Amino acid sequence: MNEHCSAVILNKLPRKLGDPRKFLIPCEFSGMDKCLALADLDASINLMPLSVWEGLSLPKLTPSCMTLKLADRSVSKPIGIAKDVSFKVG
Repeated sequence: MNEHCSAVILNKLPRKLGDPRKFLIPCEFSGMDKCLALADLDASINLMPLSVWEGLSLPKLTPSCMTLKLADRSVSKPIGIAKDVSFKVG
């Protein structure tokens, strides 16, 4: 019997934590001292105010004519779309 098997039999494994669904990730953008990004495991897109995007000195947005209906039933009309934006995590 190895250590793993005896740990299972003796119930010495650490308690499994639940899925947090949302958590903060430290990241770096040029021009910002500190940044904590909210990672949401349920989200398939992320919305950001245009003023924040412009303040981060990121690439230009691709124009968009889409309309999004959010979970709270409000409607958002994004000015543009950004794909594959690279930034340092951690």
